Amino acid sequence: MTGIGGVEMGAQAARSRALAVLRVRSRALAVALLPAAAAVILLVGGSTGHLAGGGWDVLRWIVSVLALLVLAAAAGVALVVARSRPAVTPTVTVAEESAPDLYRMVRDLADRLDVPAPSAIALTPDCDSWLEDRTHPAHGPPPAERHDDGLAGPGGPAQHRSAAAPVLVIGSPFLWWMRVGELRAVLAPVVAGTGPSAHPDIAAARRFIRGLDAAVAVASEDRRDPFSRVACAGLGWVSRLLLRTCRGHAAEMERGVAAAAAERAQAVDYGLRIVAQEQVGLAYAGWDRLLTRVALPAWRMGRWPSRLDVGVVAALTELSRRDRLAEGFASRLGERPACDLLEEPGVMDEAVSLLAARLFHGGPAETGPDWSPVAWEEYPEEVVDRTWRTDAARLHRVLDTLGVRRAAEGTAPGTDGPTLARVLDHLTTPDAEITVTPAAGSDIHTEAEAEAEAEAGAGAPALSHAPAHAEPETDTESGPDTPTDAPHPPYGDPGAPPPPHRTPAADNDEGEGGDEDDDEDDLAGTTARGAALAAGLSAQLAREEAEARPAGARAPASAPGPAAGPDAALWDDRALPLLPLQPPRTGREILTAHITAMVCCAAMDTAGAAPALDWLDGPSLLFDGARAADLAPSVLSLVETGDPGPLRAWMTDLGIRPEKPVRLV
Repeated sequence: MTGIGGVEMGAQAARSRALAVLRVRSRALAVALLPAAAAVILLVGGSTGHLAGGGWDVLRWIVSVLALLVLAAAAGVALVVARSRPAVTPTVTVAEESAPDLYRMVRDLADRLDVPAPSAIALTPDCDSWLEDRTHPAHGPPPAERHDDGLAGPGGPAQHRSAAAPVLVIGSPFLWWMRVGELRAVLAPVVAGTGPSAHPDIAAARRFIRGLDAAVAVASEDRRDPFSRVACAGLGWVSRLLLRTCRGHAAEMERGVAAAAAERAQAVDYGLRIVAQEQVGLAYAGWDRLLTRVALPAWRMGRWPSRLDVGVVAALTELSRRDRLAEGFASRLGERPACDLLEEPGVMDEAVSLLAARLFHGGPAETGPDWSPVAWEEYPEEVVDRTWRTDAARLHRVLDTLGVRRAAEGTAPGTDGPTLARVLDHLTTPDAEITVTPAAGSDIHTEAEAEAEAEAGAGAPALSHAPAHAEPETDTESGPDTPTDAPHPPYGDPGAPPPPHRTPAADNDEGEGGDEDDDEDDLAGTTARGAALAAGLSAQLAREEAEARPAGARAPASAPGPAAGPDAALWDDRALPLLPLQPPRTGREILTAHITAMVCCAAMDTAGAAPALDWLDGPSLLFDGARAADLAPSVLSLVETGDPGPLRAWMTDLGIRPEKPVRLV
């Protein structure tokens, strides 16, 4: 199946499946009209005298009422399916005046493929590209402006298809990482999909499927009055039944469309597309690592990196420098990047970066005092340093809550500030040598697993060199959600009474509400005091996140800025974040991240270390311009066994003085 024959076969298969979907719709309509047809027969039989008698009269009334109810229900379902707002991907629309070269390239590609050109172009913070139909009335009218060079051919039908053509959604990392030729090769099979999409049967089948999906979403909304709940239950049952019936046909239809588009695109840059697909996988790995290890700590601090797409280029360039498997990728950087097709790539990058923060973290739609952009050159001071010091301050607040004395052993007289020695002494007291018994069947942690666990959490620096080409991890960040100027108990007041002691169980009950068995399994193998401190930190973090969530999730009353921004009118942002990056951290990971942050603060204040940004591993600690190493296993040794020996030896080698107070926020 090659050439034109393959294209026709794929399109024909898609059309046959589309007709099958439409037949399901017709059968549903026939079922809804069946009681009405029976009522008509009974009424006609009564008027002609063929179905006379008391029994027939009762049956006529029953069937007529049933027919009216069924027709009313069917009309309601049909109205909801037709009028419900289909789901739309959050994007940033690229106006033609802001990217004439990009539009010209896409239209030229459509001409070479002999398909209608997309009606518009939009960017999304994802490593993928697709076509999206936005012709539904809820999404606004299609663009009125037409371009004759983007039509498949002359005549009215082609013009009609162009006006209703889908929107081309492009992943923003592709524009910044790929070269112009690579982007054209990757977009060829996507743009080729506008040909099958223009067929009336395929378009009608897709509208029906999207309408059913939107109706299910409407039925799933919470309703308070009983009548609405009953109506939504019936709507949801019918919509799900029709979706289940259409599922197989719809999937085969999309496969046929994809096969036809791929076959048509074979004639355009096929050799270059094979090379470009390697860049797709590389861009995905770099983008995922940048979001989880670099962007997420900043978002939690109320700052959003305004050049995420520039950052992914830096991350992938660093990957090519470290990993011999990626050698040769950096040599492409001498060619023209695809972002040059934009008139103002910086403005688009900023808009996409803000959209990514909303989708993956749930941040506001506008900048403000508690939600401001941060440049990459400011990241070490504004994000890394503040994250570590905020975590260290939280650690000492929890120690105050647990009633731990402020002056640790070995400190100078009169020194009552926040010190690392206080944390070490608390976790290594004699009764802490008794560890929590591991659960039956739990695995023994290897050194590699311990190191990976120590690095989990945003704000925890990447202090050990992991293979740069490893699969990106998602549960690797920790960081606060509270403002950096949050008040904390004053230090240096010996006469102040100790704070009331609160048990970890009480803190867990107030702030966590999670499964106690899961907490016990997570803290199995740690010291008793380590488990108590981890529980207190978890409860404190949960309270801070609960206090910060309403302000962070509230949508502003005004619209986004005029330059460029997310298409807020096309999607519902009441359930942000729509795509959270990672599951909740465990108590062991939270404790490890906070102790690591305290060690880093001591290193910066007593040994001249400096915070830094590593493009692949996130926050890092520098000594004399070189990344520190071997901290992770030492912290894990303290957390799990209460042995401070490896950590103290590591600090001694680098000249870190744990008895000296550190500066907190």
